[in-house]
Amino acid sequence: MAVDALDAKILRLLLEQPRTSVREYARVLGVARGTVQARLDRLERDGVITAYSPRLSPAALDHPVLAFVHIEVTQGHLEEVATALAEVPQIIEAFSTTGGGDLLTRVVARDAAHLEDVIQRLISLPGVVRTRTEMALRERVPHRMLPLVEAVGGTADRAG
Repeated sequence: MAVDALDAKILRLLLEQPRTSVREYARVLGVARGTVQARLDRLERDGVITAYSPRLSPAALDHPVLAFVHIEVTQGHLEEVATALAEVPQIIEAFSTTGGGDLLTRVVARDAAHLEDVIQRLISLPGVVRTRTEMALRERVPHRMLPLVEAVGGTADRAG
């Protein structure tokens, strides 16, 4: 499904002003409210828009430590390990990967000792062979989607 220029403008507004009404988006864009709503419905249906939830700060929730934990899994146990990972509240994302491990998780913790406790919990899961942890020092590029929206919607400079 292609994102056209109007879709990109709608997505930009949604990213920049997420608490604004559909009526206001329509006014800003100079199109009918029904057009904006139909586009939003299609973008949701096509899986372009996947959520409307706020982004929360783990640090503000007393979990300022961020680490990436690579997990090597015994062959044939990937699904059960992934299911077990979903039970660990400090794992905020997990991905199947290629390369040195089978899973890459993004883990938050209160401090280094708490991170060690979380890692020990992961190591004890049936099917986990080993882990490798890398602690993040500082966020250099925060999570963002706007540059991608602009690139695919034809509203950004195509120099990349």
